Amino acid sequence: MPRFALVVALLAALAACTSTPSPPASPPAPDGSAPAPAQEKKIHLSIGDSYATGFAPGGKNTSFAQIVADTAGLRLVNLACDGATSADLATRTACGPDAGGKTQLDAATETLKGGDVDLVTIVIGGNDLTPCAIVQDPVECATRTVAGIQTNVAGVLTELRVAAPDVKIVGLTYPDVFLGAWVNPSFPNGKNLARLSVTMFQDFNSRIAAQYGKFGARFADVTTATGGYGALTELTPDPKYGRIPGSVARVCSLTYFCDRTDVHPTPAGHQAIAEAVTAASR
Repeated sequence: MPRFALVVALLAALAACTSTPSPPASPPAPDGSAPAPAQEKKIHLSIGDSYATGFAPGGKNTSFAQIVADTAGLRLVNLACDGATSADLATRTACGPDAGGKTQLDAATETLKGGDVDLVTIVIGGNDLTPCAIVQDPVECATRTVAGIQTNVAGVLTELRVAAPDVKIVGLTYPDVFLGAWVNPSFPNGKNLARLSVTMFQDFNSRIAAQYGKFGARFADVTTATGGYGALTELTPDPKYGRIPGSVARVCSLTYFCDRTDVHPTPAGHQAIAEAVTAASR
């Protein structure tokens, strides 16, 4: 299989649900009168795939979406689903207790119309590329598929902007997990795959970021925030793998890819993503 097909197949895995408990009731006032009603928190609305749900090998981690909400003092409404594609946002039922049997897009627009949303985050696109892994020309397939992701994201953003023209929206990307192929023994040509992934992520991110920008949405380049574009000639000591590129060492600490061939973030990875999103939202 061509190296690009390996990249596409693995990116597809990037892509079930969380809920946030209600705040405790206020205690009675000292004079015995009824307490004043607690002020409802503004909402962080999260849509997307398994990065937003916190999926991890053997269970779930606290997702970047929850960390962002907690940091900002917001209530999380998380509609994301494991395995979601960009088309699924408008066609498949959302996950979580706030879904109400609607698609992620329909549930999101309904929530936005309530006027209580302070922030929307969207992480999507990794799972769209799955079919390209088995076609004869994976490069052509990937090029066409990314164009489809752009179209689907544009459709989602159009509806979100109709529902809430001024709401703050942050789209985000993924760590370049395939840098971990540099040290992962499952990939005999892992160093070549790691080198190829740098260019691929630069292209993917630039095209998706431009789409978000057309709708006045901000973009959190998680690949940059997690060291994905660092020179592979700049080595650093690693306690497990010896002297390896610094960007490889970083992705090994922030995802499960290097030792488990799993693309999802570790707790430290979700924290790094949350910090990138928070910075982009300011």
